[in-house]
Amino acid sequence: MSKPDTVRFRHNQAILAAAIIAFIGALPLASARSYLLPVLLLPLAVAVWAWRAGTDADAEGLRVRALAGQRRIGWDQVVELVTDERGRAVARLDDGQQVTLPAVRGVDLPRLVSATGQTPAETPGQ
Repeated sequence: MSKPDTVRFRHNQAILAAAIIAFIGALPLASARSYLLPVLLLPLAVAVWAWRAGTDADAEGLRVRALAGQRRIGWDQVVELVTDERGRAVARLDDGQQVTLPAVRGVDLPRLVSATGQTPAETPGQ
């Protein structure tokens, strides 16, 4: 069987566009006084988060990416994939931890499962 490609989940790029617009809008305020320069850090942090944060899934496991770091989770650690009360996808791990998968909604779970290269009946945790 051939190895399936990596499936990537990212936040809507409109967040990145809004952060850029907010950065441009904050420039006059930040340039008015030197102590207001840190105002530019918030839209900059949101832009970096929107560009970087998300979840990658492949046959080996999940890679959960955040603003400043990432975590690799193997499929052998995943007990089940569920949705929370807000409709976000959550991976329950064999050590009892629950990891919310950034940018993955409950309706995206079939696409996430397809990255394993298995049929849904063979999916870890089922």
